[in-house]
Amino acid sequence: MSQAGEAAVVGRRERKKLVTRAAIRQAALRLALRHGVENITVEQIAVEADIATRTFFNYFSGKEEAVAAAAAAGAEALIAGFRARPATESVLRALRQAALALIDHDAATSRDYIRAIQLIRRTPSLLPHELAVLAAQEKALADAITDRLQPGAGPAVTDIYPALCAATALTALRVVLGRWLEHAGPDETPPMAILRREIDHAIADLAAGLDRPGVTPAP
Repeated sequence: MSQAGEAAVVGRRERKKLVTRAAIRQAALRLALRHGVENITVEQIAVEADIATRTFFNYFSGKEEAVAAAAAAGAEALIAGFRARPATESVLRALRQAALALIDHDAATSRDYIRAIQLIRRTPSLLPHELAVLAAQEKALADAITDRLQPGAGPAVTDIYPALCAATALTALRVVLGRWLEHAGPDETPPMAILRREIDHAIADLAAGLDRPGVTPAP
């Protein structure tokens, strides 16, 4: 087989894995939303996703990880959008545009992400898995920022900026999402206009710098 043929086979294999992973993740989220995480099993998720139970464990260690992975999908789409932004854009502008594009054009990913976050907030057993997801997201965004600033440099860059910017920006977006969700009940979706406005405010604050002058005591 030629190198091109081998690459095509590998490409199809990887795409199939991504499709299977997404199917498991979506099945786990649907069942967890319907019945609660504590009331579902790996076997039920496998049936819902139309896979063998052993296949499930090729992708996830358990049901909690599979459900929490739904929250990772939104960040993966955000980072992919960030990487696709024009190289001339600043880091924060590219991140803002990627976030707004995700809201406007990928309703399914946004919906699943929001539902997963709502579920995680009311399910303590999912919190450790959320922390693992957050750590992976920060690393992926830091790598994307490094590539934007120094294309091809990769993880060898030692400057603290990419990691600090990734952690700060993702934290800001999580704060924004939390504030936005306060505008509705536990299973409702508030108006997207509010979320867009909150994202704009958060990115503007980050761009302006977080430091503020202290208050001079009155004489």
